[in-house]
Amino acid sequence: MSLEVPYIPSLDSTATGKAIRSVFSMIEAHAIASLNWKEYYYVPKVSFKIAYTDESILLYYEVFEKHIRAAYLHNNEPVYRDSCVEFFISFDGSNYYNFEFNCIGTMLSAYGSQIMEKRQLASQDRIGSIYRDTNIHATPNGVQWDLVANIPFSVFKEDSINSLKARECLANFYKCGDDLPIPHFLSWAPIDHPKPNFHLPAFFGKLHFTS
Repeated sequence: MSLEVPYIPSLDSTATGKAIRSVFSMIEAHAIASLNWKEYYYVPKVSFKIAYTDESILLYYEVFEKHIRAAYLHNNEPVYRDSCVEFFISFDGSNYYNFEFNCIGTMLSAYGSQIMEKRQLASQDRIGSIYRDTNIHATPNGVQWDLVANIPFSVFKEDSINSLKARECLANFYKCGDDLPIPHFLSWAPIDHPKPNFHLPAFFGKLHFTS
């Protein structure tokens, strides 16, 4: 799996909800629909968009699902148990950053290898530098919600990222909800593993940041 990440020169790391959503209205959406574990059969309708600026990575997720849950209100709590979307990115093919957001924008983030005991949680200051905004609406068949995020390059301090122009890296995008009435675990790039596990950089897809 691979995709081209468009460059948005008109925005920067200070851009917020309205401006980000306006730009994303013109950018291609990609489905998060890989059903990797058949026993978790539920597939909500989920898509993401990604772009980048001179200072940050921009994300947009749109979700339609039967139920939502937002039990976790404090950053670095286990938001993957709620209605959750996630973005994992690696610049060296081994260590990676995970960004996990529930439907009200509470966030969990860490850095390191796939050995969970060695991963380091992001500081509250680092998480606080990441802009998030969500909208939630009831629909006849469930709930629609979306999330935008603006992740400044300063968050990637272990890799000293100053620019992503013409760069290639590895990433995956996910939708989960461990404690929802119908648990589910979906990915953008497929995962070949016997049980649900998103922390497998061997199955990340490729991102090509346009110049």
